[in-house]
Amino acid sequence: MTMHAGKSRAGEDWANALTRARTHAPFLAQLVAARPDLAEVLAAGDAAGAMAMARTAGDGASSVGSALRRERQALALTLAIGDLAGGFPLLQVTRELSAFADRALDAAIAEGIRRRVPEADPAGFLALALGKHGARELNYSSDIDPILLFDPQALPRRERDDPGEAAQRVARAVVETLSRVNEEGYVFRVDLRLRPASEVSPLAISIGAALTHYESSALAWERAAFIRARACAGDIAAGEQFLAAIRPFVWRKSLDFGAIAEIGRLTRQIRASARGTGTVGPGFNLKKGRGGIREIEFYAQTHQLIHGGRNPALRLRGTRETLDALAKAGLVPPEDAHLLGESYDRLRTIEHRLQMAHDHQTHTLPEDPDALDAVARLDGLADGAALIAQVTAITAEVGERYDALVMANTPTGGSHPVPEPSQASLPEELAALGFADPPALARRIEGWLSGRMRALRSEAARAAFEAVRPDLMAALARAPDPERALARWEQLLGNLHSAINLFRLLEARPALIGQLVDILSLAPPLADALARRADLLDPLIDASAFELPGDVPGLIAELSRFEPGSDYERMLDAVRRKVSEMRFRLGVQLIEGANDPLAIGRGLARVAEAAHTVLTRAAIAEFEDKHGRVPDSELVVLGLGRFGGGVLTHASDLDLIYLFTGDFQAESDGARPLGATLYYNRLSKRAIAALSVPTAEGALYEVDTRLRPSGEQGPPAATIASFARYQNEDAWTWEHMALARARVLFGSDAARAQVEAEIAAILTRPRDPATLARDVLEMRTRMAQHKAAKGPLDVKLTRGGLVDLEFLVHFHQLSSGKGLEPDLAEAIAALEREGLLPQSLATAHDTLTRLLIAGRLLAPDGQVPGAPACMALQRACGYGDATELESALLAARRSVAAAWRATFAEDLEI
Repeated sequence: MTMHAGKSRAGEDWANALTRARTHAPFLAQLVAARPDLAEVLAAGDAAGAMAMARTAGDGASSVGSALRRERQALALTLAIGDLAGGFPLLQVTRELSAFADRALDAAIAEGIRRRVPEADPAGFLALALGKHGARELNYSSDIDPILLFDPQALPRRERDDPGEAAQRVARAVVETLSRVNEEGYVFRVDLRLRPASEVSPLAISIGAALTHYESSALAWERAAFIRARACAGDIAAGEQFLAAIRPFVWRKSLDFGAIAEIGRLTRQIRASARGTGTVGPGFNLKKGRGGIREIEFYAQTHQLIHGGRNPALRLRGTRETLDALAKAGLVPPEDAHLLGESYDRLRTIEHRLQMAHDHQTHTLPEDPDALDAVARLDGLADGAALIAQVTAITAEVGERYDALVMANTPTGGSHPVPEPSQASLPEELAALGFADPPALARRIEGWLSGRMRALRSEAARAAFEAVRPDLMAALARAPDPERALARWEQLLGNLHSAINLFRLLEARPALIGQLVDILSLAPPLADALARRADLLDPLIDASAFELPGDVPGLIAELSRFEPGSDYERMLDAVRRKVSEMRFRLGVQLIEGANDPLAIGRGLARVAEAAHTVLTRAAIAEFEDKHGRVPDSELVVLGLGRFGGGVLTHASDLDLIYLFTGDFQAESDGARPLGATLYYNRLSKRAIAALSVPTAEGALYEVDTRLRPSGEQGPPAATIASFARYQNEDAWTWEHMALARARVLFGSDAARAQVEAEIAAILTRPRDPATLARDVLEMRTRMAQHKAAKGPLDVKLTRGGLVDLEFLVHFHQLSSGKGLEPDLAEAIAALEREGLLPQSLATAHDTLTRLLIAGRLLAPDGQVPGAPACMALQRACGYGDATELESALLAARRSVAAAWRATFAEDLEI
């Protein structure tokens, strides 16, 4: 779509703008005549001077109302001419108008309070700006729709005044000051109908009553309204506290397709009730018509309602900035965001031209041809026909995109029609689907609906279930193991307090039903996670659900986006929630065969590293608040095992060692000082708890610190010096083998370098190969005696498996001082280049590791799973059938056994 501005924007033409204003806009012509001094400054193109004059136009007025009216008139003239001249972009105009509305409300509130209590500070009474005012996008001739709240304890009043009655007096004074029309005009038309229960509630509502309303009985449209809410006047601090308190009402953690459907219903209602013609032409409503301003706003807000609960970066007020953020997040195509944004600006500009003509709050193109031509020429177009052509092109593009959005997000839209009521009985339906015992299953389903399931007790929940039941039961019938899937579905239902959102999600996104059944059938760990948190399905609606996680710095930034005012416990909850979603997505990718298990394992490790960094920082900050810092000292954390190597499974714990730099005899500088050793031991425990202790959002990771110098029973943290001394003087060979996979995860560059140098010195010191080989074989024999393989797919412990491969690698690393990479794949490649290991081990490593990562979800007990899960395992690892998988596994084990024989002159039983 080609956008036309109506005149060249290359230069500003203030004189021409004044001429058009006088000729085509009676209201502006009146203002020019009333303020010749201001018109002269505008004619000269002095934008800054004109704005300064406008802002001081009310100085010296006899009353607040008079001052505001004079400022409003001067500001209306200045902004209109600057807009028409091309000197003020749309965003500047709307921000200036919104800022004036803030100042006007603030002054009116202060005056309203001081009418009764003259010397009082204006506390305990506030205005919330909603809609375009809240977004700082106020119209040229706009109503304002504030919500007026008061705090009964803080509102200034006379001793015998009732707080509620005092608040109503203030509210009436605010409306009078701003809305009353006199010889100087008015300030703003004030509409208070957006307040809670406006048909029965007073003009000003206590903060407590408003909180109760939004927490218990608010409607879906009120959620959308509060997306753009802000505290704009009066007691701003109290207003911001109120908005923080209702944030969970606005930004829900789980998807609510009922709210999205409500947006669609409101759209249809608005289109149906819009005055004027429904097609573009004279009488068309730019705001409410198809493809108009309201639909662009709803387009942005609908995406915010869907995704903003999980992505705080989308919690923006402005329409343009929201569209840009949605494109940046990959939630809408960038070209659509750009088109909608440009369309929004152009429609708003035309809307302003309509309102400049007579200072009316109108959004409708004039039906009179002369009036339509006047609006077009005020804008710089040739005539009304040119204006109609522009609006037609814009609204067609916008309407097409908005219709697609509403259809995609409402259960009755798209290619998924609401099923016709079946004439067959439930047992007959189940028999047709192929279930083994339809009458028994029918009784089971009726049991779900009998009230036994808490999530299905309400009429709304049962209706939502009935809407999705045919597709759900069909998918369960097709499941690899229908009975297992049904049992886990029942477990999921039984754990839910409410299932309405889940049913609506499945109804709106039918493709999710198949993924849900795959999860329930094939992956017990994912099914267990879903039973605890059904909203883990929510992120799967995005195409990005099948993308691998980004790099660690990006993940750290994502996990660090906390709600404003979050305390330590809320931070822990937020990280647990986000990490659980990331791990769940990676699990679904694995069972769907969307990505290589090796890439998924590395993604799991990046997520864990980012979570570790964010939570360790949070633990340190919380600890420092009480105990301060130890001067010239810091915490350093080592990751070992699979975590150190950068490849995790869904079942991996985190092997960690906590160290600290500096003098162990030092003391912290806080209000409750601690000696350095005690300080870091307590801090380490706090950091471990941040990762491992269950919160309201559940557990995160198991942490294993048994590789620390003091062993399982000792304190968790040690100085770097004592760590090095232990490793050099007292550590066993197996501890040095473990150290070969150590990687510094947390600490400054200087501390990292210090620890890495100590580790390198330990790992490269001369060793007797025969003694080292004897130690390795003795350890492996002892492990085999005490930890036998669980089954044929236990690729870690089976002979010729990953433990044997790791032992081989560590022997050659320690005996040669080569290939000292914590990443096992990189270490194998380096040792191959040195001629110490055969080339076949790289393939063996990848085969075994893929099976380990996939098996932890699909065969967690190490046994060969049933045929469906086995097929998923084959697909995930890239094999065509079970024979191919078995052949690859056998070849990998034989490669490891051959290298073992060549290194240790010992045969492994394969």
